[in-house]
Amino acid sequence: MLRLFVNRPAPRGFACVCGAALLSGCATSPFATAQVDPASPVASEVARMARASTDYPSFSEIPPVPADQRPLREFGRAADQLEMASAKLERETAPGTWTLTGTERFVSRAQAQVAPGGDSEASTTAASEAFARQIRERATPPPLPR
Repeated sequence: MLRLFVNRPAPRGFACVCGAALLSGCATSPFATAQVDPASPVASEVARMARASTDYPSFSEIPPVPADQRPLREFGRAADQLEMASAKLERETAPGTWTLTGTERFVSRAQAQVAPGGDSEASTTAASEAFARQIRERATPPPLPR
């Protein structure tokens, strides 16, 4: 069975190593030593922003995980249930698992609901043809493109 949402420690470790490698490239900023052309229209704004001290958030400011949130393992269980339901649906609707035999009772019940009498003038072919002819006469075709 395909398991897309399984909690495994190996991918987590790999993700941490990759994240650390990516963040290590940010340790030295190439913009710290970059020179700005004094004739540039944004030179004064760049200099002002470079000198501005900014307050960056720290890891201690990250809020705790809400208590009413379901645990990570529950997400995995829900995903497993979804995969099982998907596999069951595929099995039940696979080619050759159903047929269209024995539909006479369904047809007779549907016809009885649509036209209880079955012999009224509205259900005859002549009446249907007359109605279609009347609709065609009333219809106006769209104008031809120029």
